[in-house]
Amino acid sequence: MDYSSILSNFNITELNEMQQKCILAIPQPNDVILISPTGSGKTLGFLLPILQLLKEEHSGVQVLILVPSRELSIQIEKVFKQMNTNYKVNSCYGGHSVRIEENNLIIPPSVLVGTPGRIAQHVQQKSLDLKQVHSLVLDEFDKSLELGFKAEMEYIIKHCKQLKKRILTSATSINEIPAFVGLKNSVNINFTNEHDELKSALVLKIVKTESIDKVKALMLLLGSINTKPCIVFCNHREAVNRISDQLYSYNIAHSFYHGGLEQIDREKALIKLRNGSVTILITTDLASRGLDIPEIEAIIHYHLPPTEEIMIHRNGRTARMNAKGTAYFLMDTKDYLPPFIDSKPEEVSLPKRQIMPDASVWKTLYIAAGKKDKISKMDIVGMLCQKGQLQKDDLGKIEVLDHSAYAAIKASKIEKTIQLVRTEKIKNKRVKMEIAT
Repeated sequence: MDYSSILSNFNITELNEMQQKCILAIPQPNDVILISPTGSGKTLGFLLPILQLLKEEHSGVQVLILVPSRELSIQIEKVFKQMNTNYKVNSCYGGHSVRIEENNLIIPPSVLVGTPGRIAQHVQQKSLDLKQVHSLVLDEFDKSLELGFKAEMEYIIKHCKQLKKRILTSATSINEIPAFVGLKNSVNINFTNEHDELKSALVLKIVKTESIDKVKALMLLLGSINTKPCIVFCNHREAVNRISDQLYSYNIAHSFYHGGLEQIDREKALIKLRNGSVTILITTDLASRGLDIPEIEAIIHYHLPPTEEIMIHRNGRTARMNAKGTAYFLMDTKDYLPPFIDSKPEEVSLPKRQIMPDASVWKTLYIAAGKKDKISKMDIVGMLCQKGQLQKDDLGKIEVLDHSAYAAIKASKIEKTIQLVRTEKIKNKRVKMEIAT
């Protein structure tokens, strides 16, 4: 099968070695376990060969992809749509209306992506029939188990009566695969050892807080990092909220992200990070994998990772695809490096005084309309350039969701732009527009 036209949609000219092995292994009559680092292209690695398994004449769901988070569900759906095939794809996840999903499932997609909880709900309510599913992908399988989705996954798999192929993926080795998965005659594609060069691109550093407050130490460290994109990992959402409040008191632009937020707030936090409106994300391990996050230059372990696997996933957010990155361990006098860190990181000192990170040159415009309102990126570009008097260089990344859209605009221009477009219409509809906070 020639994938060149599909790859051109991603501005890719050739597949990496892991993706090439997936294309050879997945269409064969065997199950597949794929272990490859975050950022290595696993999603395309399993989606491309899945095309060989799909039949246009089949009317039901043929491929089911289970994922641990709604963000990963949305991301995989987006990648499949970008492949621009003839096959329908939908995603199902908590945090938005189940009615929308029920309407989408009236005409079943060939490929269905979703979280175990929501997929199980649809099966129970009989709005989803899995009898035609022949291929199952358990993406970030170990994370789904860790989050307590074992019962839902087992229930779903029991309803896949025609299941012939199972594909399990993870960024780290899977220690034990439960019997309910039904894995048989599996082929292992393991690129964890082959990607040791990614580890060499990652620099580990220790920052000791000594006599000062740990949050204050974090402020000093963020000032020294300045505007480099970074993620601060905490073990609890309460710490995320506390640090975020402190950053607001310092007037430092940032986003925060954890499972206690509404879906729209989680999406907005990541959008602002992707478009450069903020360069700092404070988060729990929910953001350690399975999210569409741009290249991050620094990771800060505000709390030490409790396990080696968690550390690997956190650190996997930087030094991706042969880029360089730094992971900082913020340690107070009671902290000790975990035994699974096999090399002694360099110890660095904090600045003596607080330096505020430079303000971003971008801010994000919120537009209260999206795909379901028939609004496209070009509609937004046209309105902002013609009515908002923006030049091409004044506009950054634009993302259009189902019922909202977000556009990065030069911070120096956004206030004037809002004044100019406040009463304008998009597609003959007056739409609320304001700075996304």
